[in-house]
Amino acid sequence: MGDVVNLGRIRKADNRVKKAAKATENAAKFGLTKAQQRAEKSSKIKAAQHLDNHRLDKDG
Repeated sequence: MGDVVNLGRIRKADNRVKKAAKATENAAKFGLTKAQQRAEKSSKIKAAQHLDNHRLDKDG
């Protein structure tokens, strides 16, 4: 006789593998790493501050 197999466990493991493959595909297609996101956000903030510091006031 063969071994007893829990079909629910196999189904869930298969779903995990499929989700991981889809996640890596989407990450390559759309996403940035967290470090890249933080660096991009930081550079945008720095550029905005640089422009604000060199703004001429029209008040006086």
